[in-house]
Amino acid sequence: MSGAGDSEIRELYRSTILDHARTPRRFGRMKNPTHTAQGINSLCGDKLEIYLTVQADKIVDVSFDGTGCAISLASASMMSDRVIGQSIIEAMSDIELVGDSLNGSSSATLPGSLEALKGVREYPSRVKCATLAWHALGAAIESDGSVATTE
Repeated sequence: MSGAGDSEIRELYRSTILDHARTPRRFGRMKNPTHTAQGINSLCGDKLEIYLTVQADKIVDVSFDGTGCAISLASASMMSDRVIGQSIIEAMSDIELVGDSLNGSSSATLPGSLEALKGVREYPSRVKCATLAWHALGAAIESDGSVATTE
């Protein structure tokens, strides 16, 4: 990252990640979810469980539980804020967009506060931390019982 816009993204990254890591939204086990999945990042030990309530192909409730680094927890918090109320198709599109953006294969602007996640690209070893919740969300939507990993 270089240039004036990059310093703004860095500051947005720092403040947003810290805010969501210190006070994660929708953190906790959901009672009676319709979909769940576990996500594991074996490189740094992050473990998340994603809980969804899906009705008529729409995510009507979402929460997560687990342990992880600040980036992992913040990304899960941001993900849960973003996908509530979305259709399954919209959520799957966001999963792809975030993954492509953080892996550098897309320069598209991420919606809302998710743009702050682009700051993680400065730390390639942390990209897996930021994408873990999104991988787990995809596994929960697919309901195939697999454990999502960042490998």
